Amino acid sequence: MTLARKLFPALAVFVCLAGLAHAQIPPADQPSPRADANSQLAHQQLLEKAKKGGIDIYFEGDSITRRWGATDYPDFLANWKQNFYGWNAADFGWGGDRVENILWRLENGELDGVNPKVIVLLAGTNNVGARLPDVARIAGITKGIKAILDACRQKAPKAVIILTAIFPRNDNPAVIPAINQINANIAQFADGKTIRFLNVNDRLADKDGKLLDGMMNPGDKLHPTLKGYQVWADGLKSILTELLGPPAKEDHAPPPTGDPSAANRGTSRASATAPATASSSAK
Repeated sequence: MTLARKLFPALAVFVCLAGLAHAQIPPADQPSPRADANSQLAHQQLLEKAKKGGIDIYFEGDSITRRWGATDYPDFLANWKQNFYGWNAADFGWGGDRVENILWRLENGELDGVNPKVIVLLAGTNNVGARLPDVARIAGITKGIKAILDACRQKAPKAVIILTAIFPRNDNPAVIPAINQINANIAQFADGKTIRFLNVNDRLADKDGKLLDGMMNPGDKLHPTLKGYQVWADGLKSILTELLGPPAKEDHAPPPTGDPSAANRGTSRASATAPATASSSAK
């Protein structure tokens, strides 16, 4: 028996398994739930938050959004309150979510009956990841973000959506052109009225996508520091003031929530600058 014939069965199994793994990743525009128990707990937590009402600004996204208004990141939460208190803002981001996971959460109750005046969306970096996306994946991410916009419009037809450009990431600088292309694609969904497009990337990175000093966590080169979050806040606040007027002296949004697993451990993650474990996902 030749070496090729001996290796063929093993090669065939490898190709089959690789193809199966690829097939198990759902398209970005098809709702897909997270299967882990912590994400399921977080979904129930966010459903309860949605039912409490009093929400005028609804933030949606992955961990970049979640960490800003979460009890287990108190330094970020303090910055959140400093910028948005009086506007009745609530954070519905969840760490590690891909576009299709966010879409599933929206279509499974987390926006039902909330009726916010403004929705702030930042999504897509986990679909990009640290591996260079091909043309098909760029198109798929674009299509998925459009599906989220459509779901938001269906669930909250009166809300103005502030669609935020995907932030630059330097865990693999080679993905910057793909991020730029996706941002150019999704910018076309904005009409300047019901959907506003906000791109603050020129304040987070230079023209080549290299992060400016102090903007992102030095460990993962993906998650914003306090300085990075303030850049996003500064971009948002002018639009929010235009849409809602100045913030009130009181706030009626539900209390902030956090990662259920962090609550179970009785721990919090306060640092805006401490290195995180390097990861290709915004968790």
